[in-house]
Amino acid sequence: MASDISRRKFITNVSLAAGGVSVSSFLPTLSAGVNIVPDLILGYSAITWSGNDVQAMKDISILGFKGIQLRSTILKEYGTKPEEIAALLVQYKLALPMFSSGNANINTGNDQAVIETHVTNAKFVKALGGRNMQVTNSSRPKEGSPTTEDLVKYGKLINEIGKRTLDLGVQTNYHNHMGQLGQTPEEVKIILENCDDKNVKFLLDIAHYFQGGGDPVTALNTYKNRIHNLHLKDVKPNPSGDAKAYTFVELGQGNINLPAFFNALDKIKFKGWGIVELDAVPDKAKTPLQCGSITKTYLQSLNIKV
Repeated sequence: MASDISRRKFITNVSLAAGGVSVSSFLPTLSAGVNIVPDLILGYSAITWSGNDVQAMKDISILGFKGIQLRSTILKEYGTKPEEIAALLVQYKLALPMFSSGNANINTGNDQAVIETHVTNAKFVKALGGRNMQVTNSSRPKEGSPTTEDLVKYGKLINEIGKRTLDLGVQTNYHNHMGQLGQTPEEVKIILENCDDKNVKFLLDIAHYFQGGGDPVTALNTYKNRIHNLHLKDVKPNPSGDAKAYTFVELGQGNINLPAFFNALDKIKFKGWGIVELDAVPDKAKTPLQCGSITKTYLQSLNIKV
């Protein structure tokens, strides 16, 4: 890929996006830079900015990350005018490696409505030139563990979503998550076994996997043929010692052995996006931009160029 783009090409793409034309032809020209994992491209999730997505684009561009993960909350204001977001992505030279499509819940009594919601979201992703979206859920029981039946049911539901979005050119990705179906490695395994690996890829969130009792390196090696996007994330337990009490923190500030994980990425010759995600600012005295800078400095200390 070209290391930079000409002024003429950039202006042309701004014009195309403003006219409602997909920016997918522009995005692949972005360079990943030189990383310890040569084909790892680094993005950053907008979730830290709590819905201020335009500011998130500005700050993530300032930090030098190559892409942004936007969330379905953006649909409220821009769902009918994707061309405005497409223009901003071009303006800030950001790709859209992943879109958070929200919950795909089982046992709602209307699977078809759930499926249609995510198909509609996939059309928005397509209009932005994106090719990937993630699905989560809020179907975990409040007490105890989910049944195998429900895990199987969830796998089949997201498989159907994936089939439909793939027809639009958008890949559905399952995102493992604490407090959801797929909290533990065993639950993740059952879910993935019950959806086709063509229809549903695996977005491995290393902090959620770690907090759920798993080893991110083991997960990477187990699912390496199904993963083409990652959530790079760190976590530390709260002082209470409660296994459910934890805080997501900037990379390098928590308990995950990130050097070992990047080494494992290098060993399997990983190619794809690593999206930094920080759900909220852990120290309220800091801004999302300052948190991003802490993470960038840590990545550079590992000889990973953003």
